[in-house]
Amino acid sequence: MKKLLAAVLVAMIGLIAVTPSGAQQTTRAHVVWVAEVLKRMQTIKPGMTRKTLLTVFTTEGGLSTGLRRTFVSRDCPYFKVDVEFQAVGPAARGENGRMTLAESNDDIILKLSTPYLQFSVVD
Repeated sequence: MKKLLAAVLVAMIGLIAVTPSGAQQTTRAHVVWVAEVLKRMQTIKPGMTRKTLLTVFTTEGGLSTGLRRTFVSRDCPYFKVDVEFQAVGPAARGENGRMTLAESNDDIILKLSTPYLQFSVVD
């Protein structure tokens, strides 16, 4: 996560150096905003609950399961993380006899990917 933050900041600072002075203020504001969003995303760690994750992220469309899902930043839907959970809620059998998982706010984050940029997935 720190490597991503550093790379984004270096790239944005490089842009500041080559832009006209009026645009430099706008670019600086963008750099500050990106840094704030990344810091907020870094507050979420394995061991926390789905409920805590949902204060910083929201769900994205596309293929997912109750235990593995892509989440997008509430600040910008292009900032994403992939998350794996340990189920805390009850499992039940669906109509086809397969086990289904009811997602719970108490599910525990097992793995959290490094944030990445990607356009939105629409179902």
